[in-house]
Amino acid sequence: MLPVATASAIETTPHARANRPNLVSVGTIVWLSSELMFFAALFAMYFTIRSVTIGQHGHDSWPGAELDLPLSAFNTTVLVLSSVTCQMGVFKAEAGKVGRTGGLLNFRQWGLREWYVLSFLMGAYFVAGQLFEYSNLVTKDGLTLSSSAYGSVFYLTTGFHGLHVTGGLIAFLFVLGRTYAAKRWTHEQATSAIVVSYYWHFVDVVWIGLFATIYLLDLK
Repeated sequence: MLPVATASAIETTPHARANRPNLVSVGTIVWLSSELMFFAALFAMYFTIRSVTIGQHGHDSWPGAELDLPLSAFNTTVLVLSSVTCQMGVFKAEAGKVGRTGGLLNFRQWGLREWYVLSFLMGAYFVAGQLFEYSNLVTKDGLTLSSSAYGSVFYLTTGFHGLHVTGGLIAFLFVLGRTYAAKRWTHEQATSAIVVSYYWHFVDVVWIGLFATIYLLDLK
């Protein structure tokens, strides 16, 4: 009886190893948790300075510029939809479908490449829209990083987020480059595509919070 029990234990060992969580995914989630604390500090800074400024100078002193709500709302919509296109790419990556198998306008036949290229373009549009708004605020309202407390927190919070979005765009290019450089699609490449989606969803959710705080909280 003892040898049979031992053999059974040996047979189940590979299954136990296969069920272990992917270390790259776990590491990415842990890193994103630290990034969440970073943005939580930015939110705390925003609300603290907002409270002090309004307490000293009244509510009319905040915000210190006329923000372009329609532009930002459209940019937000584009960024949120890019999470959808990114997740479509993840589904294709998990299925091992790298490139499209039909016409370019046949979305159902798209692969990881096409969905990630679309996500990249939507993210790039968001960053361009943010820079366009910065330009208008500087030239029309004179709002700079050092012009007021509001300018400082506005550019710090949205600027750091913009840098994170830019990092996500670089990650998209990295994954896309690997799809062209590699001779075959591997599990490691699929994992890379998946962890990039974790990061992209994260920056999208953070922006929803920033948009609600900066653009909607003081809406008049």
